[in-house]
Amino acid sequence: MQRLAIYDLDRTVTRLPTWTPFLLSAARQAAPWRLGLVPVAALAGAAHKAGLIGRDRIKEIMHALMLGRTIPPHRLAPLVDGFVERTVAGNIRPGARTRMEADRRAGYRVVLATAANRFYAEALAERLDIADVVATESLSAGSGDVRNRLNGANVYGPAKRAAVEAWMRGEDLERGDVHIRFYSDHASDAPMFALADEPFAVNPHGALRRLAQANGWPILDWNADAPRPVDGEKT
Repeated sequence: MQRLAIYDLDRTVTRLPTWTPFLLSAARQAAPWRLGLVPVAALAGAAHKAGLIGRDRIKEIMHALMLGRTIPPHRLAPLVDGFVERTVAGNIRPGARTRMEADRRAGYRVVLATAANRFYAEALAERLDIADVVATESLSAGSGDVRNRLNGANVYGPAKRAAVEAWMRGEDLERGDVHIRFYSDHASDAPMFALADEPFAVNPHGALRRLAQANGWPILDWNADAPRPVDGEKT
């Protein structure tokens, strides 16, 4: 039986989110004038919170405002590289690295499953020695330029489970032949927790903490070098 250890990214492996910080970092480096559009992005964010704009569309809007509707790979690459360097240096929970190493030693194939866009999630995963990435895909122009429009769904909530299951089919992995561990900080990943044989709540927010306690799932603290079981995991 194959073993998968599937990790969420934002606020699970990282302490803080990555999407908005990436956009702001990229705009600051490539086109500082775009920072003047931050109030417009904030208005779009408010519309999303009010239910007027979907999660997928708000992502496309923010991308267009901060990066433009298209960006050539040769311009995007240094923006990604700089952001990834800073993220690895200061925004990775120490316990995440330790847990990944332990999972690998136990024979697990480590997978990153994230709503983050592949164009930076994959580069970040590479720095964490993760070869398998399930992430939000961007459309490409005929020239190869990365567009602000998504190619498929934003990999969040039920869409994350669907994307993971599609990835498994592509890898010829039958669910009955795979043992899955899943780590996340947020209750929006409930569909993935339901898919997993071993669900782990990592530094969870309130709703996930309650869900984990109700289901007897281990609650982990990854803010230290040695991951601490907060509740439910045997040592």
